[in-house]
Amino acid sequence: MHRFLLLLFLIIQTVGVPAQTVGAKIAAAFNNFEKDTLYQNASVSLYVIEAATGKLVFDKNSRMGLAPASTQKIITSVSAYELLGQDYKFITNIGYTGAIANGVLKGDLIVSGSGDPTLGSWRWESTKPDNVLDEWIKKLKATGIQKIDGRLQVNTGSFVYQAIPDGWIWQDIGNYYGTGAYALNWKENQFDLQLTSGNAVGDAVLVKKDGAPVDYHNELRAAAKGTGDNAYLYFDGSISGTIPAGEKNFTISAADTNPAATLLTDLDLRLKASGMVNKTELTDGHDRSKSHGANAAGVIIKPVVQQVSPVMDSIIYWFNKKSINLYGEALIKAIALQNNKPAATDEGVKLVRDFWKQQGIGSGELNMKDGSGLSPLNRVTTHAQVEILKYARGKSWFPAFYDALPEYNGMKMKSGTISGVKGFCGYHKAKDGKEYIYSFLVNNYQGSASGLVQKMYKVLNELK
Repeated sequence: MHRFLLLLFLIIQTVGVPAQTVGAKIAAAFNNFEKDTLYQNASVSLYVIEAATGKLVFDKNSRMGLAPASTQKIITSVSAYELLGQDYKFITNIGYTGAIANGVLKGDLIVSGSGDPTLGSWRWESTKPDNVLDEWIKKLKATGIQKIDGRLQVNTGSFVYQAIPDGWIWQDIGNYYGTGAYALNWKENQFDLQLTSGNAVGDAVLVKKDGAPVDYHNELRAAAKGTGDNAYLYFDGSISGTIPAGEKNFTISAADTNPAATLLTDLDLRLKASGMVNKTELTDGHDRSKSHGANAAGVIIKPVVQQVSPVMDSIIYWFNKKSINLYGEALIKAIALQNNKPAATDEGVKLVRDFWKQQGIGSGELNMKDGSGLSPLNRVTTHAQVEILKYARGKSWFPAFYDALPEYNGMKMKSGTISGVKGFCGYHKAKDGKEYIYSFLVNNYQGSASGLVQKMYKVLNELK
């Protein structure tokens, strides 16, 4: 009897003690995170709400502006859906000046770009370089053009000359992930370099492109095996850093600083192979003068081919799954063009900030410098990111946006990484069926990125 009464007492006591709330669990985990000596000089923010009700679960520094790195892509994605539309497509037009007589075009063939970042991309069958060029030539011939006696030109329309956003750092902009967004983008504005390193640490590294040596100012050296890719290309034509010793064909990707010229060269080769031209003059893709050529006022361009990009859902999918900076910068400029503004980063960013201000998010919470998050000068708040994710949840295009989010740690979320910055923001459905929206940003941390990630996961695991 005594044992029965004791057991009954313990059961009553257990039932009488309320279970620790998710907010309390996160608070305890976050407190342990902040105590870590590696993060004592870091700026940290975490904001969590219930998805269905918007009820606050946890808030620490949610109005503090921090560098978001690629978590900024969720802001650009949602803004693009709202300001461009789910059915938006980029359009590239191919036309000509002059006249066609007896199958010969006496005039110029002109490619007019609208900033399509997918043109020549390997991610879709319809955008692969060979398929794009074959389709153009097929349609040119169907129009009656059998020979071209003129130049190949580009029309850059309302795009500003400067393709790279202010605030991007010198170490990034020569590499594939730091390419600019132009009126005409081609093959995602990148090309591969093949590196061959000596067998000993400190040995020189040979740089080749398409099998031929490349004339870079080459300061690359071999490092210990297993050290990975630490090679950086610079805008001035130099390359430095290290790759592991003993590599015979180590591939890195560089930014193409003149993708329009690359496109015209590829088109010219294809036209010659098809017998449509013998000799052509190519204009420099960097020539953005409004006073002559295809950009000149009064020049009539007769349309022949219209190249249409994949739909917004598909672009957003790759934008977030593979964190392609080019896509974010192209979307920001498209937002500007859609609103009859010059295709400039600052114009698009202003429209994005104005839109969210109308939704109740102050401009100070979205101090954006680009569309991708690559700039270390970006400052956004976790509160703004969560509010934007909450806004998206009520839209018809939300399933496609949600599907585009990567999965880390068993959670649907966008990650972000630049020097000294790590972030995660997204959605999670707990075992009890309750859904949460969160943003977690850390700036100026010490130690390894991989170690920080595991400790951030430990905090976020309390949502499970």
